[in-house]
Amino acid sequence: MKTKQGFKLLSICGEQIIVAEGKENIDFSNIIAMNESSAFLWKSVEGGEEFTAETMADRLVSEYEVDYDKALADAKELINQWLKIGIIE
Repeated sequence: MKTKQGFKLLSICGEQIIVAEGKENIDFSNIIAMNESSAFLWKSVEGGEEFTAETMADRLVSEYEVDYDKALADAKELINQWLKIGIIE
């Protein structure tokens, strides 16, 4: 998988959000809020880098105190959410 072009992670008032780039894409009802770990993962894969749930789990384990099985389950859930909202392919 990889992130779709045209989406950018921004920090606004201490919140991490993903927005579509370009003024024609501004729709404030479709802003995607990210928690700290999902923002970390987005930053680690944005720009078209290919990734898998295992790639993301490895990065979570190296950054946070979490066991691999929990990290993998969380990565799979996050990927499913990102696929559903259309920000990865």
